[in-house]
Amino acid sequence: MSAAEQTGAAPAEQSTDDLVLAERRGAVLVLTFNRPDRLNAWNNDLENRYFELLDQAEDDPEVRAIVVTGAGRGFCAGADMGGLQRIERAAGRSVRPRPRNFPRAVGKPTIAAINGAAAGLGLIEALFCDVRFCAREAKLTTAFAKRGLIAEYGLSWILPRLVGPSRALDLLLSSRVILGEEAERIGLVDFVADRDDVLDAAVAYAADLAANCSPWSMAAMKQQVLRHMDTDFQTAVAESDALMLESFERTDVREGVASYVEKRPPAFAPLAPRAERDATTSDAPAAAGAPA
Repeated sequence: MSAAEQTGAAPAEQSTDDLVLAERRGAVLVLTFNRPDRLNAWNNDLENRYFELLDQAEDDPEVRAIVVTGAGRGFCAGADMGGLQRIERAAGRSVRPRPRNFPRAVGKPTIAAINGAAAGLGLIEALFCDVRFCAREAKLTTAFAKRGLIAEYGLSWILPRLVGPSRALDLLLSSRVILGEEAERIGLVDFVADRDDVLDAAVAYAADLAANCSPWSMAAMKQQVLRHMDTDFQTAVAESDALMLESFERTDVREGVASYVEKRPPAFAPLAPRAERDATTSDAPAAAGAPA
């Protein structure tokens, strides 16, 4: 094992900019974790580059949806084990520029294309996406119980909401490996495809969202779902009523109706950069407040 592998750092010959590749496919941005020799194991440099690219995508009006996948045989095999060896010495001393659940706060739709192994933190990153496509052959596991760890980064909040409490506990306590088709059956992922097709299927789905759905509507609905999982029904209805009245004043409603009547594709305005949304309540669905 090389010194770079022992420390969890990127190989010397690999630029930090290359740890996550960015490719535009029309209005869809494809982000690819790119440490294939390590099954895209997670380290701080990869995280920083990934979050940086998500920030850029959030503020780029030409990007309307984001697909996340892995290079080579894996999606992400979890935290780099070399890095884990020194975590206990640094516990409580690291300061992150963004919260670990940052991907959930991105206003644009994020779609995971799980092309291969997704373990531990790698599985969590897939669950932080809004929708998941998965290769039938992909192996998924929580892994934490077999490493003496706990359900990290809000996994204990996300997992029961996807698969139910008992299945969540099964996956957490046993750390057993499941394949894509079982993951779809229990609700952990949304769609399955052959390994060679999973990325194209995810991109096609994202491209349909980009072409036909209002960016403002999608951002607003993402935050509604996150907030309302922790509110009572009447609160959710009241907030929805207020947002509905607001939406009637927006050009997106007029364009959505006109495009339907005229039988043409809609031409919705792009989502404004985050700073502009934050500065105007009409363009800023409430920030994600649900834990993740």
